[in-house]
Amino acid sequence: MPGTAASRGERIELRATSEEKRLLSAAAAHERLDLTSFIMRNALPAAREVVDRAERIVLSERDSERVLALLENPPEPTPALMAAARRRSARS
Repeated sequence: MPGTAASRGERIELRATSEEKRLLSAAAAHERLDLTSFIMRNALPAAREVVDRAERIVLSERDSERVLALLENPPEPTPALMAAARRRSARS
């Protein structure tokens, strides 16, 4: 991450106890990083994982086959769906 540190323009404020700060600073020193780089290196992968998990739908094999079958052979539209489509087109 050395190349990205110079281009960082946003600021995040973080409150910590003196013990938490001491621990983070010690860990950063052991990794030969400044505190910001240490926190970013460790927090960003965790943030990516959380976002990825929240935004991805994982289907079972059975559900995947059902979705593919419905895409290949969609059911006829229901009367409620047809009515909704008519209301939508009337608003446009």
